[in-house]
Amino acid sequence: MTDYFAGDPRTNHERMLAGDHYIADDPDIAREAQRAVRLAAEYQAAYVRDAEAARPILEELLGELGAGAHIRPPLHVDYGSRITVGEGTFVNVNLTALDVAAITIGRDCQIGPNVQLLTPTHPLEPQPRRDKLEAARPITIGDNVWLGGGAIVLPGVTIGDNSVIGAGSVVTRDVPANVVAVGNPARAVREL
Repeated sequence: MTDYFAGDPRTNHERMLAGDHYIADDPDIAREAQRAVRLAAEYQAAYVRDAEAARPILEELLGELGAGAHIRPPLHVDYGSRITVGEGTFVNVNLTALDVAAITIGRDCQIGPNVQLLTPTHPLEPQPRRDKLEAARPITIGDNVWLGGGAIVLPGVTIGDNSVIGAGSVVTRDVPANVVAVGNPARAVREL
């Protein structure tokens, strides 16, 4: 088997946090992912009874949750700890936020249902154990951004302040501030 990390003394978890390639089925990484699954399930169950009382669980799950931010469950994350949600942001149901790398959502954003924020990347060349080799690139969403239902934001993308991403769009590259972007791949179609 190929040793992809010969001469690199870091753990897979350390490589992951650095944004470098790592082996995804590492036991330390699995424990962190299991914590996220548990907290997301606890959040959803508590939200059914009392949305405000559930907030401390969400605060424990996420890296940072701004004042007045609201996330409707279900919420699906890899780890949660690398997600920042700005104040006043509203996230509708069924957000999938794969936070192998940092995901930053600005203030006063509106996130539609079934949105996917995907930071993981995978090698393209088939080799032994390549199916387990991953890396990631962060996603940054500016302030006052609207993401329409079903939008998908891919690794490494930044969306500028005050922009709108149309429902079902696939954002493959950066979107400037103050535009409406739609399609697959998403393209700016008008300035705001």
